[in-house]
Amino acid sequence: MSEASSIVALLRDLVAVPSRGGVDDYMPVIAVVERWLATSGISARRLTNAKGQVVALVATFGPVAAPSHIALNATLDTAGFGDVGRWSVPPTSAETRDGWLYGRGAADSKAGVAIFCHLARDLLAERQRMTGALTLLFDVDEHTGGFAGVRQYIADTPAAARPTAVYIGYPGNDRIVVGSRGFERAVIVVSGRAAHSGASRERGSNAVLRAARLAERLTALALPARDAASFPLPPQVTVTAMHGGDGFSMVPDACTLNVDVRLTTTFDAPRARETIAAAVAAFDAASPDELSTQVEWSAGWPAFRIADDHPAVRALVAAATATFGRRIDAAVAGPSNVGNYFATLGIPAVSGFGVTYRSIHAPDECMELASIDPVYQAYRQALRGLLGIA
Repeated sequence: MSEASSIVALLRDLVAVPSRGGVDDYMPVIAVVERWLATSGISARRLTNAKGQVVALVATFGPVAAPSHIALNATLDTAGFGDVGRWSVPPTSAETRDGWLYGRGAADSKAGVAIFCHLARDLLAERQRMTGALTLLFDVDEHTGGFAGVRQYIADTPAAARPTAVYIGYPGNDRIVVGSRGFERAVIVVSGRAAHSGASRERGSNAVLRAARLAERLTALALPARDAASFPLPPQVTVTAMHGGDGFSMVPDACTLNVDVRLTTTFDAPRARETIAAAVAAFDAASPDELSTQVEWSAGWPAFRIADDHPAVRALVAAATATFGRRIDAAVAGPSNVGNYFATLGIPAVSGFGVTYRSIHAPDECMELASIDPVYQAYRQALRGLLGIA
């Protein structure tokens, strides 16, 4: 069986096992990987959280204290199925059609898991020549936003034994993601004055209407322009939810807004909070008779960008360009990801290079089979150089 065929076989086995984040039991999909690694001579250890739940599989070979210690990270859990009636095939069918393999997680990120498993088997055969170390890190709880597997790995790994760089197996090969915007999130409670909705005299103060005006003010905020030299994307403020009122006969006296703020390397968390606070203060000042608006923040992650000349970036850009036969440059992504978390620990993470895909988190998620081999070869070439084999 060719390497690409073997990768497809493992990918089909993975897709056939439902592993929706926060919904399915993760042990069956973990067991698929565990058995495959064991058959390939790779001993993986399970990581458990404080509740005794298995949240990751880890395998390491080579000297972990070496100057080059590369981790290959991909998640085993997936997004939900959504409306199954909108799929043309069952979400766990792993059906192939016209050169594409369908199923939830086929692209995000079970293809990454299958490719990384085969890279480890390939490199294991040359471990005696390695001057660096390689770690496989397959986590769960990524699509819930909890990142329990990666967090447990960091908690269990002494600083001296942590990777010097991470490749994350997110899909897509139009670019190599070397940075992402960060985020902060706020829950804003806008007050009003309750009244009967049918009253003729005392009409109260409608908190939903007030919140809508604040939402418009926040959306229209003048934010710093992007700095093309250091970080090519601008900051962003988005009102993502509004909740207020109950029934039909009462003017609502409270309305809650959820606000997502996307950070850059120059528009960081303190500046974001100051900007929102100033906007809220101006809003309150325009209505001095109303109760003040309350803002509660949830800490997120900072933006990050790896330097283009970092060895892990330089090696993968060169290898990907060679195997795909077209220039593939480093770029920054808008959404945040687990790479932001690694960045808070000082661990550079390349947060996206993988198979060609369609419909991630949507019906008929699929990945292009022809993209497997060039992705595999690009990682193989980059890793051999970084680990001293080439």
